[in-house]
Amino acid sequence: MAIIEWEKNESVAIINMCNGPNKQNLEFVRQMNKCFDEILENKEIYSIVLTSTDEKNFSQGIDVEWLGRKMNEQDFDSIKAFMYGMNTIFKRILFMPVPVIAAINGHAFGNGAMLACTCDFRFMKKDKGFFCFPEVDISIPFLPGMIAFVRKAIPEYKFNEMILSGKRLGAQELADSHVIVKASVNKEELIEDALAFAKTFMKKRGIFGELKKRMHKDIITVMEIDDKKQIESLNLFIEG
Repeated sequence: MAIIEWEKNESVAIINMCNGPNKQNLEFVRQMNKCFDEILENKEIYSIVLTSTDEKNFSQGIDVEWLGRKMNEQDFDSIKAFMYGMNTIFKRILFMPVPVIAAINGHAFGNGAMLACTCDFRFMKKDKGFFCFPEVDISIPFLPGMIAFVRKAIPEYKFNEMILSGKRLGAQELADSHVIVKASVNKEELIEDALAFAKTFMKKRGIFGELKKRMHKDIITVMEIDDKKQIESLNLFIEG
């Protein structure tokens, strides 16, 4: 069963996460990578829009039920594979040689919000949906790389507020803080806005990809060195 699919709209690849809350686990990683591979093979594609088919959710982040089950089974290899796999997804977007635009059509929580932050640009509908980092309330610390790439998307003053409070933000507040390009009225306008914006990009992949590599070089270094230490130690939760 496909939980992530993509379709071509002129020069744009639209990636649809189509599994309800779109919680992230190993199968999510596998199917997202498959979509990226197929899109990159198509030289007629010059941009990507990442969105969801669900009426309420963009992505609710890590599949905590799956993670808890793997912890109980002491299947630490699967947990590590997932953590490294999500970092691979994040790095692929950061280095993607075409612009990646998140069309946030509903709730984006935790790793779902982080997924949007790896994208080059973000749009969000304002009739329903919140964007937040609840990690402070559920005792899960950000990996160092996550802090690095979220800072590229969110101004420091707003990130400081969000990471330490777990506050839920709507689209208008995100637009006011320049986290998103536009707060669209509803889902229909959101997709129209994101597609119209995506179609303005017809850049050569070589130069676009090289610019992103140079822009995000320091972020990738943190992900490959500091994140590895945290993942290998499975230092995923904080007690007390």
